[in-house]
Amino acid sequence: MNKNYMDKVHTYGRVSCVLSLIFFLCIPLAISLHFNVWPSLSVVGKGLASLIIFFVTGIVEVVAYSPMLGAGGTYLSFVSGNIMNLKMPCAINAMENAKVKANTEEGEVITTIAIAASTITTTIIIAVFVLIFALNPKFSEVMSSDTFAPAFQQVTYTIFGSLAATYFVKHWKISIFPIIAVTILLLFVDPGIGVLIPIGVIFSMVGAHIMFKLKKV
Repeated sequence: MNKNYMDKVHTYGRVSCVLSLIFFLCIPLAISLHFNVWPSLSVVGKGLASLIIFFVTGIVEVVAYSPMLGAGGTYLSFVSGNIMNLKMPCAINAMENAKVKANTEEGEVITTIAIAASTITTTIIIAVFVLIFALNPKFSEVMSSDTFAPAFQQVTYTIFGSLAATYFVKHWKISIFPIIAVTILLLFVDPGIGVLIPIGVIFSMVGAHIMFKLKKV
């Protein structure tokens, strides 16, 4: 891939990440300035200490997701968020439809376009519904009612179930080990999806390596 293109991707990506972090921090800063209320260092320290597992998960996610998202897709995903539920499925589905592989020039372009398109679409949809909720508060009550609540609770499982089924059918041999390992883990403890997915990735890599050494794949 053109070196100049990748240099620009990393430059713009780093700048966007830094600017996003600054904007995120501006929100609590603005609140503290407006109300003249500042948290003590002990309170901030306790809050950060309780989030230590998410720091580790964040590092693991970058390592696990980047090869599939590509450089441009990684920057876009980690700035806009919702990687597991939206960005990753979009990237994988786009590569599948375009018949390209990750870690290739084609895959880099396809994932970047797919994630950018999903980000724009999500932003427009959120803006539309925020406007609807602002103009009609009763609509929010209807959408959060017991009638619709069960449907929203199944969104994540529906997305990943449909994606996983396709890959399980195509690569059923290397899917055996991670499925068994994660199932056994869930029988004893539920670490949460943010931790479970990186663990599943590790099990998948180990299982694929074992199957390759046994010449089963």
